[in-house]
Amino acid sequence: MMVRHGLTVLATGAMVGSVTARAGAAEFADCLAGLRQTALARGITAETFAAATDALQPNDAPTFQSNQPEFSTPPWDYMAGLVDDQRVQDGQARAAEQDAALKRIEARYGVNATILLAVWGVESDYGRSFGTRPVVQSLATLACYGRKPDFYKREFVSALEILQRGDVAPDRFNGSWAGAFGHTQFMPSTFLQHGVDFENTGHANIVDSAPDALATTAAYLRASGWQPGVPWGIEVKLPDGYKGPSGRTDRHPPAFWAAKGVTRADGAPLKAGAPAGLLLIAGASGPAFLVTHNFDALYAYNAAEVYALAIGVLSDRIAGAGPIAGAWPTDDPGLSRAERREVQEKLIAGGYEIGNPDGVMGTKTRQAIADYQVKLGMPRNGRASAKLLQALRDGRS
Repeated sequence: MMVRHGLTVLATGAMVGSVTARAGAAEFADCLAGLRQTALARGITAETFAAATDALQPNDAPTFQSNQPEFSTPPWDYMAGLVDDQRVQDGQARAAEQDAALKRIEARYGVNATILLAVWGVESDYGRSFGTRPVVQSLATLACYGRKPDFYKREFVSALEILQRGDVAPDRFNGSWAGAFGHTQFMPSTFLQHGVDFENTGHANIVDSAPDALATTAAYLRASGWQPGVPWGIEVKLPDGYKGPSGRTDRHPPAFWAAKGVTRADGAPLKAGAPAGLLLIAGASGPAFLVTHNFDALYAYNAAEVYALAIGVLSDRIAGAGPIAGAWPTDDPGLSRAERREVQEKLIAGGYEIGNPDGVMGTKTRQAIADYQVKLGMPRNGRASAKLLQALRDGRS
């Protein structure tokens, strides 16, 4: 439902061109005519539709539909990029800046302030990265040429409703390739259902008001089943050779898991608490977590277990907890954003033209990595990893 992230793969110019080539002007005009009828039937005025779609052309949004990092990235890479020291420190700084609003939001909705900060950090890097694609353009393109056209038709009309209501200025209505927008990246229909005018301006504005966005996120999570006072989960340690049940929805009381030999990550006994399921995001040889029904509320925000885990772990770290104790089952761990920028800087120093070293592993960066891997005799997969960074630091070629 929510789609964004700094790990998103960037499309190449060739991809953009291929979409444009397929989308003939007449074909796109016919599709827009159909969308207009749908929009007018839902109460969108002809003036609103015309203002939003005059001279509209398709963009590259469909090229991203098979490249969502939640489902294509190893969990150790995904977690390393989203839960790093920089995001933790920035979250703690935002906690101080938004302290008064966060306290009021937490009191109203019962969602932990650190959970809201974690969503904010993952979704837009605390407001630094909303996405640059016009929401209406992306949704129209996906409605006409993408998978799930009915879904995107609904979102397209919802986006027009947002403009018609005046919740977001047209020139500020930009977002991800899939049409998610604002500080905490809501799809238009979800925003219409849960948007909160926390600052009492007459509009819920999750683009220009961080408190509105945080309150909207809290309202959504509470409606998705978040229960106050219950943790999302805890990291645990499994006994050697564990063969018992697992799965986030196979919940049992802590005493059940204790009887199986499961302890807290530091070896301490489990405490009484809410029923929880055993989440083994990388199998029994990786980090293990007991997760409650509140984890499901995070999962509802973006239906990927590794995403919900990133939110939970980042929330704990913003609150002062340390990194995950368990080791990932790999000898080549993922990199933080600072380390990814270092990879890019060293590739640039080696003569590769990849643009600005921003820590985003886009097409040019991955192509440069793949070329460098071939030179080193490494597997050619375009992956930024600890071994790759060490080779770059060592100046190997």
